[in-house]
Amino acid sequence: MKRSTLQCIVRFLMRTLTKTQFFGLENIPTQGGVIIAINHLSYLDIPLLFINPRRPDITALITTKYQTHPFIRWFSETAGGIWIDRDIADFTAIRKASQALSQGKALGISPEGTRSQTHALAEGKQGTAMLALKSGVPIVPAGIQGTEFAIDEMKHFKKPHMIACFGKPFTLAPITDAENRAEILQRYTEEIMCRIAVLLPEKYQGVYRNHPRLKEFAV
Repeated sequence: MKRSTLQCIVRFLMRTLTKTQFFGLENIPTQGGVIIAINHLSYLDIPLLFINPRRPDITALITTKYQTHPFIRWFSETAGGIWIDRDIADFTAIRKASQALSQGKALGISPEGTRSQTHALAEGKQGTAMLALKSGVPIVPAGIQGTEFAIDEMKHFKKPHMIACFGKPFTLAPITDAENRAEILQRYTEEIMCRIAVLLPEKYQGVYRNHPRLKEFAV
């Protein structure tokens, strides 16, 4: 199956089985490499990004643990996803992600590194900031809501309400102070996570709910 065909099918199913809303689409650049940094709640987060009407070229980093699920594996590979092993320094995945960005594609990534078991933001990892610095592309934060219970709701013939809200793009200044690189990377990671958090209701903000930098990025 072609990627474009899969996109049409998923878009039709989402419109039929769910109430899906996108906000802030105008914040996503229509061309050029861009990282879309999301909170991760459910298997449905990637399909939700996949059907966004602004960047149909989007790909995403997807953990290799999903390779054991035949349907998720097929979907991810047909959609052009990039497998990443979260348990090691997966340089192959980082190289492929960097190539996708250099080719002008949009890349979805969860800075948390895995689905949140509490449905609220967990502490972000530095990989997203490192990739943004390496590639020199902007980051668009995105807050996702409603996907965490969507599969169960559909099983009970309910129509789940899923939302993706995109914030304004921003870039990270190159790190010139090698001595304080780790500290700067941590500050950049906090900025990414706080920019995601301000797009979410309080119940989703998790460890960033009372972060001192949250007000700095309030929309």
